[in-house]
Amino acid sequence: MLSPGAVLSERYELTERIAAGGMGEVWRGTDRLLHRPVAVKVLLPGLAADTGFIARFRTEARMMASLRHPGIVQVYDFGEDGAGLDYLVMEFIEGTSLAKRVETAGRLTAAETVEVVGQVAGALQAAHEAGIIHRDVKPSNLLVRPGGAIVLVDFGVARSTTGAGLTGTNVVMGSAHYMAPEQAEGKPITPATDVYALGAVAYTCLMGRPPYVGDNPLQVIAQLIVADPPTLPVDVPPQVAAVVLRALEKDPTRRHQSAAAFAAAARVALTGQGPSRRAPIYAAGSAAVDPPVSPAPTSSAPISIAPINTAPAVRVGGVAAPAAHGSPPNGPAGHGPAGPAGVTPREGGRRRIALVLASAVLLAAAGLGIVFAVRKGPTPAQGQPPGANRIDIPDLGVGGGPGEQKPIALPTNSSGRPGPSAGPETGASARTSAGVGPTTTVPVGAEPTVTNPGDPAPEPSQTATSDPVTNPYTPRAVCGTAFVVIDQAPLNSADGILLGRVYLLYNVKNLKNCTVTLKATDVGTATGTAAYLEVEGAERVTDSGSFEYYAGPVKAKADAVCVKWGGSIGDASYDSAFEHCD
Repeated sequence: MLSPGAVLSERYELTERIAAGGMGEVWRGTDRLLHRPVAVKVLLPGLAADTGFIARFRTEARMMASLRHPGIVQVYDFGEDGAGLDYLVMEFIEGTSLAKRVETAGRLTAAETVEVVGQVAGALQAAHEAGIIHRDVKPSNLLVRPGGAIVLVDFGVARSTTGAGLTGTNVVMGSAHYMAPEQAEGKPITPATDVYALGAVAYTCLMGRPPYVGDNPLQVIAQLIVADPPTLPVDVPPQVAAVVLRALEKDPTRRHQSAAAFAAAARVALTGQGPSRRAPIYAAGSAAVDPPVSPAPTSSAPISIAPINTAPAVRVGGVAAPAAHGSPPNGPAGHGPAGPAGVTPREGGRRRIALVLASAVLLAAAGLGIVFAVRKGPTPAQGQPPGANRIDIPDLGVGGGPGEQKPIALPTNSSGRPGPSAGPETGASARTSAGVGPTTTVPVGAEPTVTNPGDPAPEPSQTATSDPVTNPYTPRAVCGTAFVVIDQAPLNSADGILLGRVYLLYNVKNLKNCTVTLKATDVGTATGTAAYLEVEGAERVTDSGSFEYYAGPVKAKADAVCVKWGGSIGDASYDSAFEHCD
């Protein structure tokens, strides 16, 4: 299809092919204009004839490019070459995958695992707030930089929560070992799907193997649907184990309410201390990019993820060059991988799993496809490294799979209607202002302790701690679900505390922009907050006042016209130049 030396759009020179999949190829390349290394995903020429596919690819590429977080691989550009090749240009990353780190170390400590959860949860929270669900969170998609910072890569099977993805409605995407039950069954996916996957990653770090293993993906899915994961090693603090197991609940509504809540609960379980309200501090060498709106949990002395004393696998835009597997993880005696024979299905589970597996076989036979490319690895008796026997899925798309995000419950205004449904172009009535409290509120929710029948009452030092207060609103909930986030900026106080974030969104159907400022601190307390939008050639429209949750939405039509946008919380403010002109 392509060869080294090829140049796309007279700018991106391809130097080395890293991987190939069902949707195209991934190349290491050089940006001739900016003189920097890049990773380039090039779609197969045959897909260019599918105009609907290409349109969704480009729309979701724009959404991915709007994600700005040090824990998410950055999308730089996308386009179409003169030869008709569609491509996506991303950040070039070198490092070692978390899968390799766990394989080499055997197991991670509870402290290291909580640090992994904290960093990855921050990235997922930013993606979820932008309306993107990753759907394939796993150790091999988590890259540990030399300084210890973790980057979430390969959004190739991610989907937008606003519409159809790139794959058909009957295709199950993801990796069996880290796939949530609802994902395996083809049910609607939500951010809770990624919370489950992060829980499976945490379990793998603590155990040295995924929650469920088998000789093939169908065996893994069989256990996933009906069985409980094996007990974690006895040296894992019970509070940490309980938090991880809550993330692995079969019912999405019983999991942590968000990725940020999962991270906060894990930090409290480990240290007994709540999260800092300061913006997270990242390892040296990581990009100085904005944190998510919800304050990412941090500690006063961050735990570093130590580099691995092995030759790192080269990761390019989220794709790893194959590396030789070392010996399987060596956990403590008595905690080796449990094969399918050791799993006791839940009551009524056999009928359920029979239906699931029968459906999988029928889909595959019909060509609608659950595509299993099984990589042979150690048998369960020998131990399995993270990612062994996984479902290998092409990574070139930006969306796909069945399901829509479930609607979230929002605080209501004095009329009892959800705030975001307000009619005016500025949302003065769409959220609670000073002196006007919501008639119902979304409970932040405490992380309940997990106890078994007969367990002794907890000691005073083990009392449950509530999750930190997070803003129940999202940018799309305020502006409307037809809008997508295209830009955002943090609002930090003088001493570095993240007060909130201002967002710019766009609706491709009515060509309107929308700005909204969401609070991250003092949520539920009325403080000075503002958002504005100015279309070039027109007057600025501002929504400001003393609000409990957010300012805005401020909407205006801007078809091929530049806009200036911004907002403020207290003394912290952001003002853009005229931009986003196309």
